[in-house]
Amino acid sequence: MPSSLQFYRRTATFNCHRASINPKPHFVLPPCTVADHNHVVASHQCGSVVVQTIDAPVAVVWSLVRRFDSPQTYKQFLKSCRIIEGDGETVGTVREVHVVSGLPALSSKERLEIIDHEKHVLSFSIVGGDHRLKNYRSVTSLHVSAGGGGTVVVESYVVDVPPGNTKEETCVFVNTIVRCNLRSLAQLSENTAKTKTKNV
Repeated sequence: MPSSLQFYRRTATFNCHRASINPKPHFVLPPCTVADHNHVVASHQCGSVVVQTIDAPVAVVWSLVRRFDSPQTYKQFLKSCRIIEGDGETVGTVREVHVVSGLPALSSKERLEIIDHEKHVLSFSIVGGDHRLKNYRSVTSLHVSAGGGGTVVVESYVVDVPPGNTKEETCVFVNTIVRCNLRSLAQLSENTAKTKTKNV
């Protein structure tokens, strides 16, 4: 199952059941609960959902996604992370991440909102920092692919539209970051899975 990426936009209340995309033949949008990807998008906000298929088991992908204390493992735009409140593993934990040079941001403070090891769901919100992504909240969930051997990653978000920008510009910017993160996650997960297979 080759990796693939899908996008769909939302500018009002949305959840995965309302997605309208034309997926590739091998892609099946996983069933997801309203609680996982249900966002209310205000008039001054925008939201989107990005879907990435990965040729690696859910357990391998989750081992990377669940590390709230180490997002830079696969998020290429982050250079460091430190936990400033909590233990790094439970809801309420706050991390401070520093962004690589070249982006219109320096740092971000982010709070862990949901971590469900059984459903493979992680959510965080941005609560401070030097950047323009105000009231950003994302939810990432992992699902077993239709073939059974891979993973479908669904990441949704909602964020304020910065003054001077349009909803379209904001979503393009955030989607670019999310897309790069998920592609990096796919590559790292697939390499890890191949290494584990060789060592068996």
